[in-house]
Amino acid sequence: MSEHLASAESTALLAIEDLVVEYPSRTWRGRPFRALDGVSLTVGRGETVGLVGESGSGKSTLGRAVLGLAPVTKGTITFQGRVISGVDKRARRQLSKDIQVVFQDPYTSLNPAMVVGDILTEPLLVAGTSKAEAERKVGELLERVHLPADSGRRLAREFSGGQRQRIAIARALSRDPQLIVCDEPVSALDLSTQSRVLELFSEIQESTGVAYLFITHDLAVVRHISQRVAVMNRGGIVEQGPSAQVTSTPQHPYTQQLLLAAPVPNPRRQAERRAARKKLAESMKAA
Repeated sequence: MSEHLASAESTALLAIEDLVVEYPSRTWRGRPFRALDGVSLTVGRGETVGLVGESGSGKSTLGRAVLGLAPVTKGTITFQGRVISGVDKRARRQLSKDIQVVFQDPYTSLNPAMVVGDILTEPLLVAGTSKAEAERKVGELLERVHLPADSGRRLAREFSGGQRQRIAIARALSRDPQLIVCDEPVSALDLSTQSRVLELFSEIQESTGVAYLFITHDLAVVRHISQRVAVMNRGGIVEQGPSAQVTSTPQHPYTQQLLLAAPVPNPRRQAERRAARKKLAESMKAA
């Protein structure tokens, strides 16, 4: 490990080093499937690191490994200087105070039989918070995510997709975490709603200092919200660096392909991008 990387990991909130995740083969003699192959990444306190790649690149597997939902075959995940890869269920439950998640589809992650107030008070009550204090906290959370005060008395299905995602964000914030893993949190929303939810994420970070590992397939999204970007392909990181650099003048051919694949409103520019992407793909095959 380089001295620079060692220094970054020693001061990082989250440090992932040489991480390998394998899943057993479905056949008796088959080789295990390697979803992650030697991934190293850090997230600083109060920082947003965007993790971008196509479907199957391994980005969501990395998020699941941080959350303890994917098996770690080799390597380490360190949080606040403590190795958390491979900890038992009790230790993982304790970590839930500091590490939370916002999933892609807020409707399936919210209990349809519970009113929003109960959804938000449940993690607080489980943690030992009094009912009166939990109800006060819920009022603060609804205000923080810009939902009406009476939202606590309504069911999740009564809200729009963007509002449901705000509820999911409020639940993630309920125990004042230091890190939130955001797994494609705006991909199911229309563009205008995406923009408002991304602004909310930024606003919350400014007021709380929470860090995000922001997983997405969209370079435009990570450009908007991230300070640093890591690009994943076939289970490994192919490029990482400052957001402005990676999302505008990428060095790796795969990242260049992602950038050229992003739609633009100008038909002429879109045609030029399509031709450039085709030429790049042909040159990569020939290499």
